[in-house]
Amino acid sequence: MNKKIPDTVRDIMSRDCYRVSRETSITTLAQGLALHRLPGAPVVDTADRLIGFISEQDVLGHVLDSIYHDHEAPLVRELMRQDVLTTSPNKSVTDLAQEMLGAKPKIYPVVEQQRLVGIVTRRDILMALLMIRRH
Repeated sequence: MNKKIPDTVRDIMSRDCYRVSRETSITTLAQGLALHRLPGAPVVDTADRLIGFISEQDVLGHVLDSIYHDHEAPLVRELMRQDVLTTSPNKSVTDLAQEMLGAKPKIYPVVEQQRLVGIVTRRDILMALLMIRRH
């Protein structure tokens, strides 16, 4: 059985993706990122609208600080970035690959009608490009 050659982000995105709310603790976020092996997570409101993004890099120092000083880590809302690069599920894989060159995020939230519908990572893009190249 032949797999469909990926053409758009919709073909390769993870639909059931890890996401957090503004009220999630940084400790819970760090555990979730480790469990799901992700470099970051979208932040959504109660209607699943994207309101921000938070990465491992954003929280690393704060988790370390909370260990040294034995205090509770802050909440996502205190550290999240609100200016988030996103992509559409209809964007071509090769166009997004071009955008991901350089110092861009390793993970893009996929947004449709202001709602989070998935995520796509550099690894997803790389695997798709390898499939395209083989055909």
